[in-house]
Amino acid sequence: MSRQTDSRPLAERMRPAALEEFVGQEHLLGPGKILANALDSGHLPSLILWGPPGCGKTTLGRLLAERVKAQFVPISAVLSGVKDIREKVSQAADLRRMLNQQTVLFVDEIHRFNKAQQDALLPHVENGTITLVGATTENPSFEVNSALLSRCRTVVLEALGDDAIGRIVDHALSDETRGLGKLDLSLDDDAKAAILQAADGDARAALNTLELAADAIVARKKGSRAITRPDVEEAVQRHMVQYDKAGEQHYNTVSAFIKSMRGGDPDASLHYMIRMLEGGEDPLFVLRRIVIFASEDVGNADPQALQVALNATEAFRFIGMPEGVLPMTQAVLYLACAPKTNTALTSYAKARKDVLDHPNLPPPKHILNAPTKLMAELGHGRGYKYPHNFSGHYVAGEQYLPEKLRGRRYYEPSESGDEAETAARLRTWRSEDDA
Repeated sequence: MSRQTDSRPLAERMRPAALEEFVGQEHLLGPGKILANALDSGHLPSLILWGPPGCGKTTLGRLLAERVKAQFVPISAVLSGVKDIREKVSQAADLRRMLNQQTVLFVDEIHRFNKAQQDALLPHVENGTITLVGATTENPSFEVNSALLSRCRTVVLEALGDDAIGRIVDHALSDETRGLGKLDLSLDDDAKAAILQAADGDARAALNTLELAADAIVARKKGSRAITRPDVEEAVQRHMVQYDKAGEQHYNTVSAFIKSMRGGDPDASLHYMIRMLEGGEDPLFVLRRIVIFASEDVGNADPQALQVALNATEAFRFIGMPEGVLPMTQAVLYLACAPKTNTALTSYAKARKDVLDHPNLPPPKHILNAPTKLMAELGHGRGYKYPHNFSGHYVAGEQYLPEKLRGRRYYEPSESGDEAETAARLRTWRSEDDA
């Protein structure tokens, strides 16, 4: 059996030729859903298709244009500039004037257009010369300017589930016209599971893996025509974690990491730490978040937490990768399981507000130094009571805040961990003050 004569990649050959072949995104295309309603009305609004790689954004844009009988004009935001936009818009205006046909301008990776390029689209979307369909893997509220975004409907595409990707793989394996059907290959359940795992919701990745594994079988010429898990693993080599250090995945993963530690889940905390590291994140960035967390979320409920975080940072600097992940892991597990309090954060916020509202209040004179005769005559240090000379090393009723802030309470210890002991001690002192 010879290899498929069409030299295009399998993923390209297997793009659905009609909307009925499209797999997934039922929440958009099902009866009564947003895109189904648009197609039923015969009018396609300008859209921003936001979704992960391989979920069908480009294919869906083309099929939607075909369904409403519009001209489909694809451009890439990576390769195109304002000049290209003007050229396509001019062609769209001619087409509308001469044939009364609408043009769908499909902009792949629209988040890569700068403000000037996005602004160049704006008047033509507004006056209907073009219907814009932009595709992006990045959150459009961050990457697409608000003027353009307000003139488009944002629809969110989801990563494809295993069932959807499994159907796509089966179709590619059996299709004799566009797929691998003429090669007489088989795919056992274990190998298929490996493809689905490696694809991680990305149909393109699944088809690329299938094609590489099929090529290896064909190249052997002799033996079984069955694709096995080892064939798939050889094709995959190493499944890369999808992680954009400058994009939304970065912020989402960091947020999940912090919230998992805060919620006391060491397993989820470790999962997100590893996702960041495997995605290429700077380990020192992760360690900085760990140190911040030790103060912000553990604080005096376990004062040792900050030392653990700092020790992990120092150990990482000393060891480096790959073994440096071990002290990082130790710190994350410790912090996730530690008692929690956010009093460092809340106390600072309350105290800072008073400082900003009253930036120049003088401290009480009795706690000021009096290094000169004049300062002593002015009352600096007069009447100061040295706490170590008193029982319990505490002076009941002593005033240290500026007079205008007398009685302010910024620090309210929690009853968590070591801070519970601090809370009890502070209650005793404050009750003596009140008395």
